[in-house]
Formats: sequence, structure tokens, C-alpha cells
Amino acid sequence: MPYVAKRMSLNRKISDIFRSSLLLVALISLSYTSVAADGEALFKANCANCHKPDEDYTGPMLKGARKRAPSPDWAYKWVNNVNAMLETDAYAKSLLAKYGSKMTQFNLPQEEIKAILDYADDYVPPVKEAAAGGGGAKEDNSLLFGILTLILAIIALILVQVNSSLRKLSDEKEGVLRAEPVPFYRNKTYLMAGILVLFCVGGYYTINAAIGLGRQQNYQPEQPIYYSHKVHAGTNQISCLYCHGGAQDSKHANIPSVNVCMNCHKAIKEYKGDPIYKEDGMQVNGTAEIQKLYEYAGWNPNTKTYDKPGKPIEWVKIHSLPDHVYFNHSQHVKVGKQQCQTCHGPIQEMPEVYQFSDLSMGWCINCHRESKVNFYNKETGEGNKFYSIYEKFHNDIKEGKLDSVTVEKIGGTECQKCHY
Repeated sequence: MPYVAKRMSLNRKISDIFRSSLLLVALISLSYTSVAADGEALFKANCANCHKPDEDYTGPMLKGARKRAPSPDWAYKWVNNVNAMLETDAYAKSLLAKYGSKMTQFNLPQEEIKAILDYADDYVPPVKEAAAGGGGAKEDNSLLFGILTLILAIIALILVQVNSSLRKLSDEKEGVLRAEPVPFYRNKTYLMAGILVLFCVGGYYTINAAIGLGRQQNYQPEQPIYYSHKVHAGTNQISCLYCHGGAQDSKHANIPSVNVCMNCHKAIKEYKGDPIYKEDGMQVNGTAEIQKLYEYAGWNPNTKTYDKPGKPIEWVKIHSLPDHVYFNHSQHVKVGKQQCQTCHGPIQEMPEVYQFSDLSMGWCINCHRESKVNFYNKETGEGNKFYSIYEKFHNDIKEGKLDSVTVEKIGGTECQKCHY
């Protein structure tokens, strides 16, 4: 008996050790998953507008960023000291020269920066399944789910009828007399359930359609001249503000006048770049489009004179907001330090412009909830003086009470900011 008790005690200890080991492994696994998820969430909240993990975008890809930098800790200094390092650091200056735009300065703790870079280094692109017809459209299973739901509803109805018939046969066998069952198409319960289902489905689609009235996401009209942002802003690295100077100085970004186009195209008479294709696959004659510009400008490329009256180009407006919405470009571009891609998407990759975002109120509000404010720092001279009236928030960050302040906290979600 003592031997059996001793053996049982040993088995119990081994079992306890095994369970503890499993628990430890599970905790480590959960911890790793949490960190990875945090890195992905931080990347999407702070970096996704201008960076991709595995390829160059508006800024350089983040995978391997620490290896490409002059030192392993360079990236940690860069994120929170962009303005200062652009004045003294050679590698920072080379990034500005290569990508043509200054990175937004953040105020992120080192562990968050590390989580973002770790996520980028470990990033594996998802496997994309080829869509039918060779397209790359996202698969929508709504129709399949709807058909399956309808089939299940029909099966349920059949089973109810089968149950009713079996009950009737059982009653007849036992001599129990019951009234004839009401056919399902005259049964008030079924009719009411059908009416409620139709009411809910119809209401859902009606409300969605009403909410979407006036929105033009993916709207891509044909323009009088085929103007490729991919060629101008992408390949040739022309700054957006060269053509849309009002974006940083006024409410409207403004469409450039013909004279702005002619500043370059007095000298550039032919298109010699890579072939340009429309959405339908038809190739665009770039030189012919330049000739259209000359017609609008009244310019004669042979005599190099304006020998006939010019006229404005009747561009088709793409991005429109309701009349009751106030939006100021300079407030976002100059004060908020937002890149054009925040609202307009990868504009430098678009052969012809389309509306990238839905520009709904919810979309704007979510951006205000996530975008962090770059306060002016009196000690370093960095940041934006516009936000000096919110010095209390800046002091709270210095004292460690807050790690950051979003646009929401300075009134960015108040109704009168956009509707007044």
C-alpha cells in the first residue's frame, strides 16, 4: 500500500507539471499573438496611409527598415524627430529626395514602434485567389448565403408539414378525431412571419440605399483630356501642390488652369514614357492628348506662340460633398499635416482618377478619432503652433498622463465643426 500511495503521488506531481507546462505554453502563445495583433493594429492606424509592409508606396516599405538604416535604433529616433533629423541626418535627407514628401512626425513609445516594425518584418502577404474571368475583385458571398438561407427555410417548412401529416396519421390510427390542418399558405402564423421577414429585408435595403444617396465611391468619369496621375505624380514625381496649390492655402484644392499645364508642356510636346492603358484595356496616345491641351490653350507648337483664343478645360468634377458640409483643405494639409493619399488613396498610382473613399460622415469621424495631433513644443521648436491653445494636452503628454491626443479630443467630432 505505501508503494501504491507513493506511486500515485508521483503520478500526480507529473500530471501537475504537465498541466503547468501546457498553461505556460498557452500564455506565451497568447502573449505573442497579442503583440503581433497590436503591431498590425498600430500599423493600420498610423502607417497604412503612406507605407506598405512589403513594397514601396508613398514612403518606403517597412519590412527590413531597421537593416537598411544606418543603425538599428535609427528608426526609433526618426519616427518622433522627423523635422530635426531632416536638417542634419544624411539618410533622412536621402529618403526625402527619393520619395518627394516629408513623413508625418509622431509621438509613439519605442515599444509601439518596435511592434510595428516587427509586424512588417514578419509580414506575409495573403494568398489571393484568382477571381472568375481573371479579375481581381473581392469575392462576395452574400448571394450564396442568401440562397442557403432560403433553402434551409424551405426545408424547415417541409419538415413542419411532414410533422403535421405524421401526427394526422398517428391520430387516425389511435381513433382520435382532429380538424383538418390549415394549409400553410392560409396559416396566419406563416403569413405573419413571411410579412415580417419581407419587411425587415426590404427595410434593410431601403435604409442602405437611402444612406448611400449622393455617394460616389469608385466614380471615374471620362475627362476631356486623358490625364494620368500615375505619369505625373508617380513616374515624374511632380508634387501635388504644384498643380493644386490651394490645398495648403485655402478651402479648395482647385483644379489647375491651362497655364499651369503649359508651364511644362511648352517644352514637352511628345509622350515617350511607358504605354498608358485605359480601364477597358485600350491604349492611350499620350502625344495626341498633349495636342488636345494645345487646342485648349491656343498654343501653336511650331511657331511657339499663342495664335488663337484659348478656353478652359471642362474637367468633370469627381469629389463632391453635400452643400451642408464644410471642408477646408488647408486645415487638413497645412495644419493637420495630412498627406493627399489619406483621402484620395494611392493617387500616384492612378492612370485616371477615381473617388477612392466614400467620404461619408462616419468615414470622416473615424479618421478624427484616430489622427493624432502634433502639438508645438516650445523647448524644441517642433510641432504646430496652431494647436498652442490646447497647451494643457501637451503638458499632460509631458507628464505622462496621456500618450497622445487625437483630433476627437480637440473638438474634431463636434457637429458644428463641419455643419454650421
